[in-house]
Amino acid sequence: QVQLVESGGGLVQPGGSLRLSCAASGIIFSINDMGWYRQAPGKERELVAVITRGGFTNYADSVKGRFTVSRDNGKNTVNLQMGSLKPEDTAVYYCNAVDVIGLRARYTALWGQGTLVTVSS
Repeated sequence: QVQLVESGGGLVQPGGSLRLSCAASGIIFSINDMGWYRQAPGKERELVAVITRGGFTNYADSVKGRFTVSRDNGKNTVNLQMGSLKPEDTAVYYCNAVDVIGLRARYTALWGQGTLVTVSS
């Protein structure tokens, strides 16, 4: 069974930086897109950043120039480097993987359990 495990959330002051990591566990042959979504209290889940297997990226307008998404296809990991953080970045951040081919199953989409990022002084 393939799972996504996130790490790196926490409390950070406005203007600070934080790095989120996500690793896909299990025997995996390939993963298409990987990325990050977030959900703030009382709001819908929204896309933060996505990166294709070939390395093409797409960002939400609200994080362009501040966040950088990267991945390691060999390790099946995706990272989100967040900088110049603002209070409005406070949310639970979810790792996402699309079209995951594992040893025993193919998954249309997988989600991590979520990691809380709080930006506050």
